[in-house]
Amino acid sequence: MLEDQEDDALLIERALRKGGFYFEALRVDDRKEFIKAIEEFKPDVILSDHALPQFNSIEALKIRQEKLPDTPFILVTGAVSDEFAAQCIKLGADDYILKLNLSRLSASVKNSIEYHQLEIKRRRDAAVIKEQNEHLTKANREIDSFVYSVSHNLRSPLASVLGLVRIARHEMATQAFDPARYFNLIEHSILKLDDTIKEILKYSKNERTEVSIEKIDLPALMADCLERIQYLKGFDKLEKMIHTSNNVPFYSDLYRLKIILSNLFSNSVNFMDENKTPNILTVNMSTDSKQATFEIMDNGIGIEAQSLPNIFNMFYRGTIKSDGAGLGLYVVREMVMKLGGTISVSSEPGIQTTFTISIPNSKKNG
Repeated sequence: MLEDQEDDALLIERALRKGGFYFEALRVDDRKEFIKAIEEFKPDVILSDHALPQFNSIEALKIRQEKLPDTPFILVTGAVSDEFAAQCIKLGADDYILKLNLSRLSASVKNSIEYHQLEIKRRRDAAVIKEQNEHLTKANREIDSFVYSVSHNLRSPLASVLGLVRIARHEMATQAFDPARYFNLIEHSILKLDDTIKEILKYSKNERTEVSIEKIDLPALMADCLERIQYLKGFDKLEKMIHTSNNVPFYSDLYRLKIILSNLFSNSVNFMDENKTPNILTVNMSTDSKQATFEIMDNGIGIEAQSLPNIFNMFYRGTIKSDGAGLGLYVVREMVMKLGGTISVSSEPGIQTTFTISIPNSKKNG
């Protein structure tokens, strides 16, 4: 209660008890005490007189709007004009009650509390609907992109296999027929198709599988990720420099971390600069109580400035050297986001490319 008359405060409390309320009340009568009560007492309802010696309800209402906008504010005062009452309502007051007639106070408090509770629920529901709409918009955009790209990324390898089979069948009767050559070309097309399907399945699993938190052994994680790509062409020519600063235990989703790091490491292999010696992959990892940070750097061919804004888009390929489906970095970003993390990239073509990833440390309580 913002009220300077103790007798009036007692009458207000009596009216509320008579109306069936059980409450704890705090009375203040100046600006400093009012702000302190807002911050520390955290009232469920504010009942305010209008005129106090050095403070008034209009100033109090502005403070309430800033600090506790969802708390009912009811003017409980002496006689005021209809114009003033209308101004208070316009500024955000829920109601006004005359001290000479407190019989309506309990109903006003009850209605104001219910109104604010419904308003909070309405905003929460609106936020949920907005989030769902954003997810639907994203899903529709991805479906459109998938439908547009699938004819090339899935059918192109199949078309190549079919074409090779027809040519091989035509040449079978000639001395120029070389089965091994055709088998190699067919195998390449099938592996390309298989890679595309694997990336789609990774994305699908990421969307539908809950995050599973466990303690991460970072050196073991690095070793496993490098082992996964050891058969890539050029892997043996890439120098690996791994630096780990594991200050505190790190907890996250091992499955997703393996895919994130393996994809980035494989890019460092696939996009090496063949005219450069040595080719270097540098990985810096550090952990603290809040997050783990992974910095993956290589001195390969780099990424052109015009491609940087698009590299995380579905089916985007930033260079003709890329023979994948354009899903790898898209899946990486989606998995990082699923873990509540962030990913960024910087690149100087021909000099260095750096991916920086931050993943929250989801240490279990206890």
